[in-house]
Amino acid sequence: MTAMRSRHVSLVIPASAQEVYAFAADPDNLAAWAAGLAAGVRRDGDLLIADSPMGEVTVHFAPPNPFGILDHDVTLPDGSVVSNPLRVIDHPEGAEVVFTVRQRDMTDDQFDADCDAVARDLTALRDAVTGPH
Repeated sequence: MTAMRSRHVSLVIPASAQEVYAFAADPDNLAAWAAGLAAGVRRDGDLLIADSPMGEVTVHFAPPNPFGILDHDVTLPDGSVVSNPLRVIDHPEGAEVVFTVRQRDMTDDQFDADCDAVARDLTALRDAVTGPH
């Protein structure tokens, strides 16, 4: 069995970790930065239901916390669940956002494309919080 690869995609945002966390944790802001969840986000209790390129998905975020943890589970249309570690941590230049991407049932090229998509989302998060660079 081949070990599942992980890649940490990160970006430093010139704003406080608390400001970045508050923005990213607000479901009303998802469309501004999370392309995979950009359309039709609605709430159902503590779940978010979103129209994604794969079809309708549900998203369950970690409860609000003082540690910058924005981990979230995404339930795909086929019922499988993808757990996504996401952290906002203090950085000397503001906040660093770190998203762990895992290679699941995909080619190396698909994994690279997934990581590139996450990097674009983090750039969109930065721009939404601080303005375009």
